[in-house]
Amino acid sequence: MQPFRLALFQNCMDFRKIAFLVLFIELCFSGKGVFANNEQFRFAEKANLALRRTAHLLLLKNGDSLSTIPPVKQIDPNTFSIRMEHLFDYKELPALLKQSLEMQNVSRGYNVMVLNCADGEVQLGYNFLELNQKDGVACGGRRLQKGCYQLKVSFIPENNETKTASGNWWLLPFGSALAGLGFMVWNKTRHKKDLRPISPDANMTIDTRTRVGASLFDISNQTLISGDATHQLTFREAKLLALFAKNPNQVLDRDFILKSVWEDEGVIVGRSVDVFVSRLRKMLASDPAVKITAVHGVGYKMEVFS
Repeated sequence: MQPFRLALFQNCMDFRKIAFLVLFIELCFSGKGVFANNEQFRFAEKANLALRRTAHLLLLKNGDSLSTIPPVKQIDPNTFSIRMEHLFDYKELPALLKQSLEMQNVSRGYNVMVLNCADGEVQLGYNFLELNQKDGVACGGRRLQKGCYQLKVSFIPENNETKTASGNWWLLPFGSALAGLGFMVWNKTRHKKDLRPISPDANMTIDTRTRVGASLFDISNQTLISGDATHQLTFREAKLLALFAKNPNQVLDRDFILKSVWEDEGVIVGRSVDVFVSRLRKMLASDPAVKITAVHGVGYKMEVFS
């Protein structure tokens, strides 16, 4: 019995050595990823400051030195937006943004869009290359109507962002081979164990159904029973309805809805909210106890009547 224990101990030590080697290699080559993340974080800070300065100067040019400047939102690693609730002069935007980015040493190319807050439609926009054109940027002489706008800047990714991920491709098969070797060492010494039967509690399901007005919403199965009809919801439809059901009779800001339902998709079209709300309205049309209403310039509210 003693020799067997000694062999088992030696095999375990071999496995630990292999596991340590795999971990060491991953740590050595993850440095590039950490460095890239730090660079991306610093870039986001610079872009944030540049957009805030641009918004401040746009308001100042319009004689507004008192309005609060809302925070800059980062939509994805290369896209940023800021809400402009007061009128600004679009022709001043290209030069001010260029100046602000240069102050932060941001040298990437970029696209600029001015979107309507209410429906997400693009009103004006340009590409940074147009700054060097004789006639200036597109729509430079056009005036914006009074209202709320989103100023969105999408930066062109640097080439090394894709190289960082692809440069270590060879680590995948090498690490897999080492992991497989470690498993073989461990598998030679492990003892077979009887599988215990699954307890009845493990087969129990949790009831995730909830009432939405007079309708029944099954979150886990993504189904909605309204009146005599049963609707199979898509993932986004179910996620949006769950958000409304969790916040009945409350006004939900459009940006909050986008962040809650579509955050994992990065850049999206603002009208996505309107399209999906329209679908839910049709499904709930036969239910007099619930109604999704639009709050102009803000978002939506699901009214539930008792």
